[in-house]
Amino acid sequence: MCTAPRKMRETMPQTPIFSSMLGSSCSGQVQPDMGERCVDPVYQDGNLVSGSLEALIERLVPTMDYYPDRTYIFTFLLSSRVFIHPHELLAKVGQICIKQKQQLETGTEAEKAKLKSFAAKIIQLLKEWTETFPYDFQDEKSMKELKEIAHRITQCDEENGTVKKIISQMTQNLLMALSTRSQYQEIREKFRQPVTDKGTILKTKPQSTQKDILSVCCDPLILAQQLTYIELERVSNIYPEDLMQIVSHMDSLDNHKCRGDVTKTYNLEAYDNWFNCLSMLVATEICRVVKKKQRTRVVEFFIDVARECFNIGNFNSMMAIISGMNLSPVARLKKTWSKVKTAKFDVLEHHMDPSSNFCNYRTALQGAAQRSQTANSNREKIVIPVFNLFIKDIYFLHKIHTNRLPNGQINFKKFWEISRQIHDFLTWKQVECPFEKDKKIQSYLLTAPIYSEEALFIASFESEGPENHMEKDSWKTLRTTLLNRA
Repeated sequence: MCTAPRKMRETMPQTPIFSSMLGSSCSGQVQPDMGERCVDPVYQDGNLVSGSLEALIERLVPTMDYYPDRTYIFTFLLSSRVFIHPHELLAKVGQICIKQKQQLETGTEAEKAKLKSFAAKIIQLLKEWTETFPYDFQDEKSMKELKEIAHRITQCDEENGTVKKIISQMTQNLLMALSTRSQYQEIREKFRQPVTDKGTILKTKPQSTQKDILSVCCDPLILAQQLTYIELERVSNIYPEDLMQIVSHMDSLDNHKCRGDVTKTYNLEAYDNWFNCLSMLVATEICRVVKKKQRTRVVEFFIDVARECFNIGNFNSMMAIISGMNLSPVARLKKTWSKVKTAKFDVLEHHMDPSSNFCNYRTALQGAAQRSQTANSNREKIVIPVFNLFIKDIYFLHKIHTNRLPNGQINFKKFWEISRQIHDFLTWKQVECPFEKDKKIQSYLLTAPIYSEEALFIASFESEGPENHMEKDSWKTLRTTLLNRA
């Protein structure tokens, strides 16, 4: 236990800019003067580590002499949905605002000035909330609570109407953000498929006249750049509350009070499907080639593409390509692989070695992140982590640390770390893609038919026959299935 620091922040922060919002730790957090009360919330070395929900909510709401640190605002608003619905949190914030407003309504000129200052801070909080987590205001209950708080705050400055204008603009921006996100989800749902967002899933080999990847793009660097363009486009539609659904949904399975809603994870599903589709496309492009010399060329081409992705900082596409080449129908093509110059591939596999919790990959990711922080160009700022591993890290953090401590307080130290990782992702996703879009290449990557797993094995066995009893049995079963269909 320790005494809460007494230093106040007099100035108000600007609307959050994620690149400067959070550091690697939660040090330097500002809090109101709690006197000798250090039981709730609890601080260690100046860092907030736990507290009751009520105490944490009080710390969120500004006072005349205090404005919460923006790292705290982000972390609390992000994690609060695990314990309380946004509209309920808004109601509690509104109640605290009413109490503070009543204490300042004495009628003197000095108190009127304080009231205007207090109103400005509340507006700033609402502005940060609506801009960072607009989806919290998607339902009528949340909008109703927001309007009630706004109505009470406008009464603090009825003479010149400045507050009313600011709130009006804030509300307009919020509605625009909600509309934009809603339209995107409608589009995603319209074209959404249960397994993949590609076109046809082939059961048999395509016509020989069908295009292949080398006829569309034969430059590994250009293809890596177009893959990066697609990746950044996909991650730009993933929001912090989407990522917290991982925690919320798991808690809902344990009957906790939370905002877990699996139906609101379209963007996560779409991005995960993209990884699987890219892996299957790589395998399809390799297995569909009849001649061994050409097949070897395709394998080496994808190895070069994966290497260029690594150099760019696009680890997700790199991992998808490696995963596609490691699928059984591709990996079993020993005659093909014997002709491949595998030194480059061995280096890539070393970077993605799963031992020691993907230690090599994490070292490379850290290097890319450090490069991004000091970069002068968007090309050097690109960091696209392996999304599945990123999600697993959040899952692991959630499972090994409890939401609440034995004394019933919220384990805020846990949520500092989760928010830090999510913040890193949000920083990386805001990088503007420096590569021009090539519609022809992207159309192929996103719509080219891919083989089913069964078709991959058929093509693989037709290219290089079965070599052991297990493969022979599999090939026999596949041929029998084909004959029955015929």
